[in-house]
Amino acid sequence: MTISLVDTHCHLDVPQFDDDRDEMLARARAAGVGTMIVPGIAIPDMPRVLAMADGHADIFVGVGVHPHEAGTWTDETLERLRAWAGHPKVVAIGEIGLDYYYDHAPREVQQQVFRDQIRLAGELGKPVIVHNRDSHGDVLRLLQENLVHAAGGVMHCFSGSLELARQCIAIGMYISFAGPLTFKNAHSLQEVAAGLPLDRLLVETDSPYLAPVPHRGKRNEPMHVGHVAAKLADLHGCPAEEVIRVTSENARKLFRLPG
Repeated sequence: MTISLVDTHCHLDVPQFDDDRDEMLARARAAGVGTMIVPGIAIPDMPRVLAMADGHADIFVGVGVHPHEAGTWTDETLERLRAWAGHPKVVAIGEIGLDYYYDHAPREVQQQVFRDQIRLAGELGKPVIVHNRDSHGDVLRLLQENLVHAAGGVMHCFSGSLELARQCIAIGMYISFAGPLTFKNAHSLQEVAAGLPLDRLLVETDSPYLAPVPHRGKRNEPMHVGHVAAKLADLHGCPAEEVIRVTSENARKLFRLPG
C-alpha cells in the first residue's frame, strides 16, 4: 500500500491560488499528497478556510489568530474561535505564536493572545500550531507555562536550535520542517533535523511561501512537500518512503486525522 504525504501547513486560501486553486490541488494529489492542513490566520479568513475544508475531503484546518493580527484580539474573538473549533474539520488551534521580527503588534499583546489561545486549545483538547520568529525564549516559556494538556502541538517551520527543539519535544510538541531545510546554506537547520528522532517530526510547505530546492524563489504549493521529506530522509540516512510513512503517521496521531 502506498503511504500518502501529509502537508501539515499550507495556506491554500490565499489570493496567490485564486487563478488555479483546483489545478494546484490536483497536482498535489497526483504527487501523492493525501492530506493538507490549512491554518487560520485572522478572524475574517475563517469562514473561507472552513468552506474550503467542507468542499474537500482531504483538507483539514486550524482556527487561530496569527501574532501579526494580535492587535485585533477581543473577548469576542475567543468565543468565535471556540465556536468554530467545534467544526468537524477543525483539527488544531493555529496558527498562533509570537513574531518579534516584524512586531506588528506589541510584544506583550502578542504574548497575551498566544497565552489565551494555548489555554483554549487545552480546554478543547486540540493541538496547537505554533509560529515562532525571533522569539524562541518567550515561545518556549509560554508553552511550558500553559501547555498542560496531552494534545500537544507542532512547532511550524522550525528555525531554532537543537536544544530548543528538544525542549519543545519534552513538553509534547512535534517539530515541522519546510522548504528552508533544503536550502544549500541551511547547515545549522540540517544538523538540527538530523539530530531529532523521526517519530517527532512532520513535513510541510508553508505554501505559497518558502518553496524548496529546486523550486526556490517560485510560488510554493503542496505538491512540493515531497522535496522536504526527501531531504529529511537524506539527513537521516534512510529511504524517503520511511520518512513519508513515519511523518504521515505522526501527523495522523497529532491531528487525529482519519485513516
